[in-house]
Amino acid sequence: MLECGMLERERKALRKRSAVLCKQLVVDEMLIQSLQADDILTESMAESIMAEQTSQKRSWRLLLLLPKRGPRAFSSFCAALRDTEQQHLCDLLAQSPEKDGSEGNIEKIQHEEEPERKAGGLVMETTAKKRENLQRFVDSPLPLPTQEAISAKRARTHESMEFSLDADSPINTPVLPCTPEFYLSHCQQSYKMSSSPRGFALVISNVTFDPCSAPDLDPRKGGEVDDEVLRKVLTELDYLVTVHRDLTAQGMKTCIESFSRQPDHRTMDSSVVCLLSHGVEGAVYGTDGQLLQLDWVFEAFDNAHCPLLQNKPKMFFIQACRGEEMDCGVEQIDGPARTSSPSCEQHDAGREGPGDGESRHRTDMGRPRIKLPQRSDMICGFASLKGQRICTAAMRNTKRGSWFIQDLNAALRLHARDTHVADLLVQVNRHIKEREGYAPGTAHHRCKEMSEFTSSLCKDLYLFPKYQPQY
Repeated sequence: MLECGMLERERKALRKRSAVLCKQLVVDEMLIQSLQADDILTESMAESIMAEQTSQKRSWRLLLLLPKRGPRAFSSFCAALRDTEQQHLCDLLAQSPEKDGSEGNIEKIQHEEEPERKAGGLVMETTAKKRENLQRFVDSPLPLPTQEAISAKRARTHESMEFSLDADSPINTPVLPCTPEFYLSHCQQSYKMSSSPRGFALVISNVTFDPCSAPDLDPRKGGEVDDEVLRKVLTELDYLVTVHRDLTAQGMKTCIESFSRQPDHRTMDSSVVCLLSHGVEGAVYGTDGQLLQLDWVFEAFDNAHCPLLQNKPKMFFIQACRGEEMDCGVEQIDGPARTSSPSCEQHDAGREGPGDGESRHRTDMGRPRIKLPQRSDMICGFASLKGQRICTAAMRNTKRGSWFIQDLNAALRLHARDTHVADLLVQVNRHIKEREGYAPGTAHHRCKEMSEFTSSLCKDLYLFPKYQPQY
């Protein structure tokens, strides 16, 4: 039992800042787990908060509970804010409400916003409008849940601003470890995943494009954030990661060929390839404006061209556009919210072709070898649906990176310990589905994105992070 309620000055600070907190606070699994670890929230409380459909509603419910959760609740909440990279909200709560009037809060928040500008045809909300909205909320009591027209967003700094579409951001909590019990109960029916390192990982990130040979391809601001996020999480998952940035189409091809032919694949249990660039359906751009066909990439790792990875899982993650249409979303009809995940589109399982000689198909004893389809044991996550385009200005932030990589990073860090990769990508789909663009006054406002994945995996693929079997 908690001995008593929150101190009055702390309760007053929460009440004073409740409007700003409801708009900017990120209530994600990491923050909730931190409060649970400090015994501030019970499991049922955590579940009720995370069951809310929008970030603002989750914030509202948490702020209602905190004042009733004892004298340590305020300090634990501030510590959780720091742990989840929300120091600006912790600083806001630390300010004295008596000495800091409403106007001062407005000026502080406006100072943190980058001056409005146009980017990719999107226009930011005017400063006057922001002032009006902040003035309306800043002195109000703890607000009721607000309508879902605009997703909550954090205060943005000069470095972080592109178009912040919602309050979510990449997390850096350590990858949660797999338990010995989970490994022992799942290793038999899944791909072997016990080598250390688990495998090689290749990340190619094209951020800056040649203005002469590719004048229509804008710099991918935030792309450098994505490749760093991937480097860190894959390294924690025990992959040997190589990152290449700003390659031409031929440079990408040469790099991938060299990677696929590494002789040390023989001793590894898996591989990862991440391609981040502008793109079209079936291809990604090099910095010279030339296209690299994705089918060629998959072919480089198929059972004929990469025999050292036969029967081993090969993971691909593609952060690129796939068409020229933007998803403006549709209004959900009345009734229960849809929760079904996008279907897993089976990727090309391989094309039949000539063999490499009879000796490749027979053992030393003369018995026929088991034949494999030309392409198998692959899973590929795409940031957008086939035939749709990611609205780059709305769906990539210069500080937090792209939606897809953010959610992939979170899923790997929090759930890879007990969830196989296909289900991790379903989780990514679910989070992407809930996201929404923010560009008031334009056709891009409330635009949507939908990720998908294709799979020819033949077993469950668990990464068993931070677990090394003892033989």
